[in-house]
Amino acid sequence: MRARLRLLGAALAAAALTALAAVALAPPASAATLTEVTNFGPNPSNLRMYLYVPDSVAPRPGLLVAVHYCTGTGPAMYANTRYAALADRYGYIVVYPSVTRSSQCFDVSSPQALRRDGGSDPVGIKSMVDHVRQRYAVDPDRIFATGISSGAMMTNVLLGLYPDVFSAGAAFSGVPFGCFATTNGSEWNSECANGQVTRTPQQWGDLVRDAHPGYTGRRPRMQTWHGTNDEVLRYPNFGEQIKQWTDVHGLSQTPTYTDSPQAGHTRTRYGGSGDRAPVEAISMQGVSHNLPVDAAQAIRFFGLDTTAPPTTAPPTTAPPTTPPPTTAPPTTPPPTTPPPSTPPPGACRVGYTVDAWNAGLTAAVTVTNTGAATVDGWSLGFTLPAGQRITNGWNATYAPTSGAVTARNVSYNATIAPGASVSVGFQATHTGDTGRPSSFTLNGATCTFA
Repeated sequence: MRARLRLLGAALAAAALTALAAVALAPPASAATLTEVTNFGPNPSNLRMYLYVPDSVAPRPGLLVAVHYCTGTGPAMYANTRYAALADRYGYIVVYPSVTRSSQCFDVSSPQALRRDGGSDPVGIKSMVDHVRQRYAVDPDRIFATGISSGAMMTNVLLGLYPDVFSAGAAFSGVPFGCFATTNGSEWNSECANGQVTRTPQQWGDLVRDAHPGYTGRRPRMQTWHGTNDEVLRYPNFGEQIKQWTDVHGLSQTPTYTDSPQAGHTRTRYGGSGDRAPVEAISMQGVSHNLPVDAAQAIRFFGLDTTAPPTTAPPTTAPPTTPPPTTAPPTTPPPTTPPPSTPPPGACRVGYTVDAWNAGLTAAVTVTNTGAATVDGWSLGFTLPAGQRITNGWNATYAPTSGAVTARNVSYNATIAPGASVSVGFQATHTGDTGRPSSFTLNGATCTFA
């Protein structure tokens, strides 16, 4: 069982191992720091609480609980995600719970953890929320949870147990509420992890409703993300989460809205077509358990991407948001200057944008075929600046993870027609240099910068 728990966090272990070093080496963006809080209230499983309060707190700030993965810690979650950097921009407060048991996984399986106020980790996390609410003028309608892997499972649990506390959640590679349940003291449920636990929507919904009997109030909105190639918490769990949360909201299993916000991603919304639909699900083609965490899109779903509560009309000018590594390929023709009549095979143009925070960055790369011939199978070569190391990527495979890197196509984007583009990207850690590579080659031919 311990080996399986290690596997659950293996995809993110590198980030955890470098978390403390990253905190020490990254230049602070502000005077605000991550602070440990003790004696915060009932805490039956001895969790640790880490709190991030930005320098400029909104008048009625939102509160986000960011829950780490197996083998992770609260400080690692702080250092390797963008939630604190976005808090600096929008004025909300972040709590980072941290497990002290040896597995460093959250308890989402015991009977105590799956019953409201039953004990174990959810009680400690609820105490952290109460502690912050006693000391800051938190907007009670803007309290949210998000997590990765084990933290994504805990996000489902928190929304099920405390629908009167949390308004929404974002789960990255999780499973439905109750799926990981065990009665033998084990933290691991192989059937659920392997995607073998299937139920009807009503059965899944009843598990949530039975966790807080008699509750008739609002239910939290849910955003869930999953890679089709998840090797730890298999992809069927994505569909089971959709079943559960649509049923909890009394919604049809048929999406209200479907789009592809970036290549390889399919987004479905249920019960609404806007940014804050009751249920939003993003399927990531070809992505493993080590999926990119798009914090900006989670914050958008919560409505935390503003310093004011969403009870008033939105500002005329939308606040600046970092475009995800999903920028759609350009639909305009190539530049007005025509390419050479006989361009070299693989001639290309590269657009490259970086969004960096204290210890990490995401890079969005757009590769355009400026040649006259279709590229069928491609490899993009570039050298990362010293100190940058790729932790995960999308729409391509990357090797090695530092130094001279080659990104190779995946099955669904191998072909680039003349004038067409592909968008790829990756997340990386850094030690201070967040610059871009100095040059790119496509199948050996040097590219120009857009």
